[in-house]
Amino acid sequence: MSDRMNPWHNARLMHAGANVLLACALLAALSTAVWWLVQRPAFTLRAVSIEAVEGAELRQVSSLLLRSAAQRKVRGNFFTVDLDAMRAAFEAVPWVRRATVRRIWPNRLVVGIEEHRAIALWGDGRLVNTFGELFTANLAEAEEDGPLPELAGPPASEQVVLARYRELERWLAPLGRKPESVQLSQRYAWSVQLDDGTSLLLGRDQGVPIEERVTRWASVYPRVSHRFDSRPEVIDLRYPNGFAVRAVAALQPTPASGPVKAAARPARPVRTGQR
Repeated sequence: MSDRMNPWHNARLMHAGANVLLACALLAALSTAVWWLVQRPAFTLRAVSIEAVEGAELRQVSSLLLRSAAQRKVRGNFFTVDLDAMRAAFEAVPWVRRATVRRIWPNRLVVGIEEHRAIALWGDGRLVNTFGELFTANLAEAEEDGPLPELAGPPASEQVVLARYRELERWLAPLGRKPESVQLSQRYAWSVQLDDGTSLLLGRDQGVPIEERVTRWASVYPRVSHRFDSRPEVIDLRYPNGFAVRAVAALQPTPASGPVKAAARPARPVRTGQR
């Protein structure tokens, strides 16, 4: 074998091999140094601070459950702790909507907690927060400040129904009334019960807009309410140019006749003067 083909006599190849070995040795030394550094007692986690996110306060979240979640999931030190696992553990605590976990040099963690704010009760017993999201929590705690309005609708309609509830609050304000229950049927027809017990039949979002029908009734009703012997129990707003007052019995099925359509036997239809 000639000297040219012998790798031990090839200076360029020898230099390249030496460089590779040197790089490997440096990498191993660096890894060892990093491992030694991260294991130092100075980086052992000393404290986990839990606080509300900026601009919010914690009213319902149990501090005991939060501390328990922290104790179960704090593993490792400043460098090795699993922040995603900690965040998931905090978000599993009742009333917690969102949690953030961040490191504070050299040995602390800060957990930010955003609470659910219950605004209504959904038809299946879960609660609705201010973002239109469903969550599970203690109803008695949610109603500490008073009963919640009830919302219901087809699957995945929570945000739509909540938006309609907020619109109705605004539309009914001139009457001094509030919606206590808002329901969207499987056929996407709306019905509402007010805080005085009156039921409104709004129908579907077609033809004359629901906003126009409700606000028109709210403006006209105080001027015509004296025509009724007592407070109407059901008001049908599905008409394009007026509304009808109905008795509850006209909307309920009877053993003899079977189901009765809500459009049957309108009592005292009232025209609003608009065509």
